[in-house]
Amino acid sequence: METTFDFSDDDSPIDRLAAIAHAKADIARQEAAAVRHARLQGMSWAEIGMVLGVSKQALHKRFGRTA
Repeated sequence: METTFDFSDDDSPIDRLAAIAHAKADIARQEAAAVRHARLQGMSWAEIGMVLGVSKQALHKRFGRTA
């Protein structure tokens, strides 16, 4: 997945920021779904954290109740 923005000089700062906020929310939803899938496939928090570049504690705190 690649997210790119083709902003023009005519785009307002509000429009640019809103587009970025929307993309961040979409990525967060996709990340949560991928973490749930990884856990259902038997991956450990440490393995998932290694791929995402975060600690297993941070992952468990963020996704532990939902994954």
